[in-house]
Amino acid sequence: MVLGLLFFSAISPAWAQSEPAASSSAPSSSSANAPLLPAVTVSGVQPGPGLWKVSKGDHVMWVLGVLTPLPRGMEWHSADVEQVLAHSQELLELPQADVKANVGFFGKLMLLPSAYSARKNPDGANLQQILPPDMYARWEVLKQQYFGNDSSIEYWRPIFAALKLYKKALDKAGLTNANDVSKTVQSMADAHGVKRVPLKYQLVIEHPRDALQSIKQTNLHDVSCFNQTLNVVQNEMGALTQRANAWSTGDIHALQRFALNDRYESCVDAVLNAGFAQELGLHDLPQHIEDMWLKAAQDALARNAQTFAVLQMNDVLAPDGYLAHLKAQGYTVQSPDELEQNEADQSEPGK
Repeated sequence: MVLGLLFFSAISPAWAQSEPAASSSAPSSSSANAPLLPAVTVSGVQPGPGLWKVSKGDHVMWVLGVLTPLPRGMEWHSADVEQVLAHSQELLELPQADVKANVGFFGKLMLLPSAYSARKNPDGANLQQILPPDMYARWEVLKQQYFGNDSSIEYWRPIFAALKLYKKALDKAGLTNANDVSKTVQSMADAHGVKRVPLKYQLVIEHPRDALQSIKQTNLHDVSCFNQTLNVVQNEMGALTQRANAWSTGDIHALQRFALNDRYESCVDAVLNAGFAQELGLHDLPQHIEDMWLKAAQDALARNAQTFAVLQMNDVLAPDGYLAHLKAQGYTVQSPDELEQNEADQSEPGK
């Protein structure tokens, strides 16, 4: 159970943070000293982004890029997405890992106390003993702001403390990970009788009690993850809100101006490079998930005239993402902007 929390706190797209791409010119002194105003999240029904088109011959796959977090008061609905999905033969669901412990119900109950203690630092160390003094000073300020006088978190591993801090910061910023667009797409598919294809890479932990003991005794080297989380909460919540708003309103240009920062990589590395990751098969899990999706996408494109797929936005936009791999293998990949421009060109007289 704690293994699942460790894994998904690091790999989950909820941890994929972004920051605006660097500007080619330095900001003026007046703008640098201007007060930072809190970003306001959009609300109400929003259309989200357009669809990416992957094609080979007459066979097409339409891809919706999803994102977390999103504005808490937003309700997503896209008539265009529903229409395309309704005319598709299959829906490739969001790829994910399914990590299970090979124990029964009573075995899980017996593991609960051990799982709870596994989130604490080995040897009873607290954050002040683990973190560099300047980092701990920054943490103290944020801890008071988000946790008040609760001192129990001081004994948590940095990656768990970072996850808790991040969730509280999202809530304060009006953002949420609970707005699951992929589930809405699944409901649309069911309503139109479209076959759903779950894409879950299953990993079974054969000896969960031994795994918990290994995790409890392992130093995760997660201080870098903790530090990057402090940076996000202190400096980038406004950018994170702008990114969420850009997805909600379908602003592809704004989405493309955001790039993943080092926090995502450092939190992933803290888990995947830990000693127990190799033993449990976690170290290459992201690659297994990617390979699973690419094969499923190629198979679907071969057998269906039209397929619909849901992917994390980073896997859609990244230069080395899933769609980039399909493009490298000879598939035609077009962004919503490219499709819109092609349509505009064809509508002009003489074209």
